[in-house]
Amino acid sequence: MQGTIVNVAAILAGSLLGVALKKNIKPQYQKSVTQALGLVVGVMGIEMALQSSNILIVVVSLVIGVILGEMLNIDGKLNMFGAYLAKIMGKSKNGAPREGESPFIKGFVTASLIYCIGAMAVIGSIQEGLTGDASVLYVKALLDGIISLALASSMGIGVAISGLSVFLYQGSITVLAGVLAPLFSEGVINELTATGGILIVGVSILMLEVFKIRLANWLPAIPVAIIIAYFWTG
Repeated sequence: MQGTIVNVAAILAGSLLGVALKKNIKPQYQKSVTQALGLVVGVMGIEMALQSSNILIVVVSLVIGVILGEMLNIDGKLNMFGAYLAKIMGKSKNGAPREGESPFIKGFVTASLIYCIGAMAVIGSIQEGLTGDASVLYVKALLDGIISLALASSMGIGVAISGLSVFLYQGSITVLAGVLAPLFSEGVINELTATGGILIVGVSILMLEVFKIRLANWLPAIPVAIIIAYFWTG
């Protein structure tokens, strides 16, 4: 779980720095650094995608996975869930806004959703659990650190507490992947990594603001790739 631990540390460091600097961070600096990291994420995704020994498995997995994701409307439901949490956490029992507590809770909920709901959290945790390679989570840690700095400068220390959500969420996925690792052959892991790499390229596209992708709807491609590769590669 080294990748997740580093991720949590980056969130804490970024949050504390953001609280210290308040709103003195210029938006153009944040945007430029994020775009630079977006290019790094894209290169990493391409490198992962090239690990496939049978690109047809990746293509079929993506097609089936995206269709399932669109049918389930995962992206829409996650957005609704996030909006719902932000709404109920920011109100008291009588429906009135909570005074004083709202910024803390809003920071915690908002940051938790941003850090946990995404392709890099899932793919990075699975990859570390199966292979011990935490490179995706290390890059995610850099991104989350920058996001934490920006969020905490306006939402406060609640953003730092979201590190607990990241630890529990990503840690659980990593441990589960580690337990299942003996069941997966090298071929299955390669196709899973390649399919995940395509999703990582999608993250890069979103970071660079090339065009909008409902990337959460692509997530079912991961379990689909495992199933197809398991039976295809034997």
